Amino acid sequence: MEQYIIKGGNPLVGDVTISGAKNAALGILAASIMTDDDVLIDNLPDVRDINVMLEAIQEIGARVDRIDRHTVKINGSGIKEVSVDDEYIRRIRASYYFIGALLGKYKSAQVPLPGGCNIGSRPIDQHIKGFRALGADVQIECGAVIAHAIDLVASHIYLDVVSVGATINIMMAAAMAEGQTILENAAKEPHIVDVANFLNSMGANIKGAGTDTIRIRGVGKLHGTEYSIIPDQIEAGTFMCAAAATRGDIMVKNVIPKHLEAISAKLIEIGCEVIEFDDAVRVVGKPVQRHTDIKTLPYPGFPTDMQPQMAVTLALANGTSMVTESIFENRFKYVDELARMGSHIKVEGNVAVIDGVAGFTGAQVNAPDLRAGAALVIAGLAAEGYTTVDEIGYIQRGYECFEEKLQALGAVIEKVDSEREVQKFKLRVG
Repeated sequence: MEQYIIKGGNPLVGDVTISGAKNAALGILAASIMTDDDVLIDNLPDVRDINVMLEAIQEIGARVDRIDRHTVKINGSGIKEVSVDDEYIRRIRASYYFIGALLGKYKSAQVPLPGGCNIGSRPIDQHIKGFRALGADVQIECGAVIAHAIDLVASHIYLDVVSVGATINIMMAAAMAEGQTILENAAKEPHIVDVANFLNSMGANIKGAGTDTIRIRGVGKLHGTEYSIIPDQIEAGTFMCAAAATRGDIMVKNVIPKHLEAISAKLIEIGCEVIEFDDAVRVVGKPVQRHTDIKTLPYPGFPTDMQPQMAVTLALANGTSMVTESIFENRFKYVDELARMGSHIKVEGNVAVIDGVAGFTGAQVNAPDLRAGAALVIAGLAAEGYTTVDEIGYIQRGYECFEEKLQALGAVIEKVDSEREVQKFKLRVG
């Protein structure tokens, strides 16, 4: 079983180039099947979730040509099947985007309920509410969402809770509905804007993405396009926290600094130096960093996907910090693992009270999910001695070339799959 072995204690220094945004790419890949023309997508991250999504697209009859590692050409004209196979879907949560895409184009979809990381309850009731408002009959039978419509007709939809997935899914279905749909209390994340821009480049008529009211005027047909995906704000934020936690100095390149403002603001609060450029952010960690409080909120608030990485950083800062998780209830599963490394964190309900410590010591830890796994790697890089991180399949779902990018910054980290390789690593690095 693959794991990371890390010898910590080195400040991370240098440049890192951020890959395309996984969460934007998943929505864009689903939307690409809504036309019968060729769609060329580049800046695609080469991570497991994306590769599973491409397999699923191929499985329903679309043609998928990998031009290179980060570029794919998709043609959806050969789709004969509006039922997506269970095998792919249980592995990634974003499979539910097929419902909106297939319902929009074919007025019919059958998609198993999704899998992904177990970070808490993520119901799809808002998705279903939106599809029904557009005139679809939606049932859940035998673990699958089955949706059919004679015609999709525009509607005025108010989301009860801000939901990224529901916003993207409803936007796709409404793009080919008759009339103008108004979607209120919509999520505002950068990847929603990216999916809307992609759909517009295919001939959709979507206005207001990035605000809480999106207006979608349905069109009869979408056409081919060429599109480049935005950089991944969460990957960028992870490397920003790695600079802070290891007291390093990293230039994080190929980013949109505006997308990182909530993260930058908190790093500045704890005493880091954060310098913004047109398409890069430099983070310089300081020997003494101080506590702060964080509450996760929908964009433009502090992202829930950055909470574990920031908690690790605060666990090495002076004083007591409080982290409030307002999005997912199971997001503190990494706290027990971090305790093995010497952290002092107490969880009460949805609040973690973090008493900063002078340093961590290496230990064997388990990645409970994607972002927590990345946070434990950061902890290992900041710790004295050796750390092994198990269950790294979670990390590979969302980070491209993670260990290689860290190695280029001076991290002593390797992917291994046996105890013998762990011992060889320890002998080699001393």
